[in-house]
Amino acid sequence: MTLISSSLRFDYAYSNIWSWLSKNTNGMDDFSRLFFTLVGVFAIFWYTWMYIKSKNKGKPTSPPGPRGLPLVGNLPFLQPDLHSYFAELARTYGPVVKLQLGCKIGILVTSPSTAREVLRDQDIVFANRDVPAAALLVTGGRDIAWNLYGPEWRMLRKICVLKMLSNATLDKVYSLRRREVRETVGYIHSKTGSPVDVGEQMFLTILNVITSMLWGGTVEGDARASLGAELRHVISEVTEILGLPNISDFFPLLAPLDLQGLIKRMGKSVEKLNGIVNKIIDQRLKVERESGSTTGEFKDFLQFLLQLKDEEDSKTPMTMDHIKALLLDMIVGGSDTSSNSIEFTLAEVMNKPEVMRKAQQELDEVVGNENIVEETHVHKLPYLLAIMKESLRLHPVLPLLVPHSPSEDCTVGGYAIPKGCRVFVNAWAIHRDPSVWENPLEFNPDRFLNSQWDFSGSDFNYFPFGSGRRICAGIGMAERMVLYSIATLLHSFDWKVPEGKELDTTEKFGIVLKLKNPLTAIPTPRLSNPALYE
Repeated sequence: MTLISSSLRFDYAYSNIWSWLSKNTNGMDDFSRLFFTLVGVFAIFWYTWMYIKSKNKGKPTSPPGPRGLPLVGNLPFLQPDLHSYFAELARTYGPVVKLQLGCKIGILVTSPSTAREVLRDQDIVFANRDVPAAALLVTGGRDIAWNLYGPEWRMLRKICVLKMLSNATLDKVYSLRRREVRETVGYIHSKTGSPVDVGEQMFLTILNVITSMLWGGTVEGDARASLGAELRHVISEVTEILGLPNISDFFPLLAPLDLQGLIKRMGKSVEKLNGIVNKIIDQRLKVERESGSTTGEFKDFLQFLLQLKDEEDSKTPMTMDHIKALLLDMIVGGSDTSSNSIEFTLAEVMNKPEVMRKAQQELDEVVGNENIVEETHVHKLPYLLAIMKESLRLHPVLPLLVPHSPSEDCTVGGYAIPKGCRVFVNAWAIHRDPSVWENPLEFNPDRFLNSQWDFSGSDFNYFPFGSGRRICAGIGMAERMVLYSIATLLHSFDWKVPEGKELDTTEKFGIVLKLKNPLTAIPTPRLSNPALYE
């Protein structure tokens, strides 16, 4: 109304001026009349533009970013290693960058201050996920990783953090972790002098630990070993697909066509995963039926979840779909991440012989040459913890975290962020920011000795497991497993690269960061008593 009334007043004034000019310029030629007419029209447009500008003054603008093509936007220009490509864009356009990804808007966040705005200051607004079509096939979005923020997600998170992955629970299942690590040591010892695929071996170790914790009281012996091999193949396929750009995510109208065939591929893997999980659950239910009781001390997490499902007093009831989603979350999310961290860490340590010597010296002083590493030793190994922290700084497991999605229009770094966009927080780039880290590309564990940095996500210069409500639920498990494994590998063996090969720590981008070339290393026993390898 204000603009209309102002325009009317201006038109009225303008008509009066024109009337006066007409009366006083009877001798004026057509050119002069045209000139005054154009001046009047220009004045109207100028007044309108100034009014609109004054109304929009102070409103946040859209973030800067590279120009795209019609329809497809910036999609054709994306590079395979998104984490480093996004870092390059941030150096050009600033800490908040906008990309047009087909029909989807992508926002890149690449500074500690803007990461704090997303993950802490506006935590609730950004607590939702932008769920890829392939991820929906895995768990139906009913799990912790992809579930919408709300009562259902809080219920699942509470079960995981307070019941399944609490320190007390992890302490109780230490024997499972110890058994699998000792079996790995025995296997590696049998390969003395021969190359060992470290990543493959640690993947199987972590997978066996997780499945033992999930259903160790249900599946035993040879069946467990064959199940581990089958799961490894399926999980590798799932994580690979989740890391690939999918046209169906950027053009929802084309999703039914599955132009890349990724949904079909994922469907086959998910069918295998569901078949394995359903078989395990059926076995557990059969045991419970035959025993006629579901009471007693829990043998594994599956037993606990099944009993929880039968409770009637829960405000948000646990369903069988939730149980399957949680099991798949832990299998897929826990195995690949931890094993890759161990592989990266050992590769970096091997690349710095002085670091390996210092770590082994600490282990010899705390553990001794006549003993094996136990988890009780780990908290007495500050240099080993510094090694893990430095490895996660250079190679965060999820380099772009899991994408967030704002539930409403908001502002980050002074820029307008639209509701429903896909927000990438580039932890990988922030961890390598030269304004924060001295010699950021150098692997130097000393920087974490007596430092304030931890895994809590409270410092936005260093948050390898994320921060806020959606911080990783398995930090405790990951820290124990990675530290225990690295300590055991370095205490039990010396490691060297096979002759004629070079150690390569180049990364391969995916939803989970991997070594581009798997680490193959030759172990040499360093403990004095051969019985310690049995």
